[in-house]
Amino acid sequence: MVSEFGRPMGGRIREVMQGSQVSNNYWRGISAALTGFIMMLIFVWCCSGCAGPGGTAADRIGSRAGFEKTFLRTREFTLTAFWRSSQSGVPLNLYIEGDGAAWISRSWRSDDPTPRDPVALALAALDPGPNVACLARPGQYAAPGSPRVDPAFWSDRRFSPAVVAALGEAADLLLAKTRAKGVNLIGYSGGAALAVLLAAQRDDVLSLRTVAGNMDPEAVNRHHRVSPLAGSLDPMDAAMQIRDLPQLHFAGTEDAVVTPFAAGNFIRRQGGDEQRIVIVPGAGHGDGWRERWRELLGRPLF
Repeated sequence: MVSEFGRPMGGRIREVMQGSQVSNNYWRGISAALTGFIMMLIFVWCCSGCAGPGGTAADRIGSRAGFEKTFLRTREFTLTAFWRSSQSGVPLNLYIEGDGAAWISRSWRSDDPTPRDPVALALAALDPGPNVACLARPGQYAAPGSPRVDPAFWSDRRFSPAVVAALGEAADLLLAKTRAKGVNLIGYSGGAALAVLLAAQRDDVLSLRTVAGNMDPEAVNRHHRVSPLAGSLDPMDAAMQIRDLPQLHFAGTEDAVVTPFAAGNFIRRQGGDEQRIVIVPGAGHGDGWRERWRELLGRPLF
């Protein structure tokens, strides 16, 4: 058979088939390579999820600071803590971590709230005090084999009575481990709200410091146009209860997450002692604190 171009049709068909075969082989190779690459990414993602990039960072920070990592079993949760102690009978400087990676987006809740950048732990590592500890929040740096935490406890119920009670139990366990007497509370971001709520319930809290603290969650959520928390306590309701407690609240001029108005609202609820607010130029929500922390930590309380 001859084609209209004067070439044997059979040869033309063989050429087309051979060309098609080469093309198919080429795309099969590309497909296999892409599949392998995707599988590698999935593997890396799974491994990083198991080991936890935030967990790795925290372990590194803790190790350099001479902290011991421990898991504290409370009635409701098993909480992770980093701590060191060198002198009994003196106060424990207890840091409470922020919300961490609680949300992937405004409407998409994370499966693991472990912070990628553990700011409270980094600040604790810079604390020169003899007894220092940092408490993680429910679900953060989960202990191997521990029961899965309901994600509500790092979203709507993150400031719930159950969480505050668990932090209180963990504080008691750390006081026993360190043989410390009295607690200086330092809360970062959402950990500041919990520090306020914890201070209002305990009689051994000596002072309170907050860093980029969300002490007015309702106003902060309204500012970001997200729904209010359901099932959480409001630290604003505890403002008057701790009015006589020595305290200081640090807010950054560049913080777009928890702007300084949150600290301002809290202080106004207490009666308006503006000495209790320190506005830190250039500090954002997570950056600008480490390099200044020792100086800030030495500021007098009011």
